[in-house]
Amino acid sequence: QVQLVESGGGLVQAGGSLRLSCAASGLASSLYVMGWFRQAPGKERSFVAAITWGGDSTYAADSVKGRFTISRDNAKNTVYLQLNNLRPEDASVYYCAAKKYTYSADVPSWDYWGQGTQVTVSS
Repeated sequence: QVQLVESGGGLVQAGGSLRLSCAASGLASSLYVMGWFRQAPGKERSFVAAITWGGDSTYAADSVKGRFTISRDNAKNTVYLQLNNLRPEDASVYYCAAKKYTYSADVPSWDYWGQGTQVTVSS
């Protein structure tokens, strides 16, 4: 059974930083791209960043480039999202996701999802 468990969300002031973690289990991890998405109240879920397990390719939405960094620790089956210089508009529930084989920013194409972790940014 695949499980993705996020942690690390919280309340931070604008300009501050957080690091989100996603612990994955039940995956043949080398086959999966791992990603982060976010969803604010009343808005659709949107792509934030992704990373391949077996390689070193990373992808990021334009809105977070230069501020957010995705990384992974294969030995721990964990993916991280470092959020720097946070803005009020970054406040959302952040979801970890896994997609088999290839990257896509298309939300429905991702296979597995975590339960989400809340990020709140105060101005």
